[in-house]
Amino acid sequence: MDETQGTSAPGPAATPLAPPPPRRPRQSAPFAGINPVSLLRDLAISIALAIVLIVFIYQPVKVEGTSMMPGLEDQERIFVNKYQYKLGNDSIERGDLVVFHFPLDRRQSYIKRIIGVPGDTVEVADGKVIVNSVPVEEPYVPEDYRDHISTTRQKVAPEHYFVLGDHRSSSSDSRMWGLVDRPAIYGKAVFVYWPLDKIGRVR
Repeated sequence: MDETQGTSAPGPAATPLAPPPPRRPRQSAPFAGINPVSLLRDLAISIALAIVLIVFIYQPVKVEGTSMMPGLEDQERIFVNKYQYKLGNDSIERGDLVVFHFPLDRRQSYIKRIIGVPGDTVEVADGKVIVNSVPVEEPYVPEDYRDHISTTRQKVAPEHYFVLGDHRSSSSDSRMWGLVDRPAIYGKAVFVYWPLDKIGRVR
């Protein structure tokens, strides 16, 4: 019988192992850890706040006509702050764009710029507005939009306001139908929200 030496056969050669690849940090799912009940609650609160803002403070309004160009164009949508002027008459200032019930037909609403406040004297001379004997600088009225209408000097009565459209040659305003009484003014135009390329504060 053949005999073998008492040494065992060599095993397979050992190959050095490459270091394991670095572990990537585990990315959590976008909504991991968010309680659906809390999410729904926060969403409901946000919707409720939006409704309160729109119903009690802001009102969406559509601009109709060209009398406030170039600042506001026909069919633009704006938000009107209905709360600001509830603080008192002193909060209405020259230059404000206000929304009010048209004095000759309260079913209609107009938007115009405040030019004269109670106690002011206002006149228009060949299209130039003069308040308290001082010509008014109006950068919001392009030269092409001016006209040559003149009005006699008048004093703005208490609780009343003298208003004009920025597009003077296309505006029906206090030059034609007189002053606006304080109770008719129900909001200040503050923000354009449509169209999207016009989004921004009303100036």
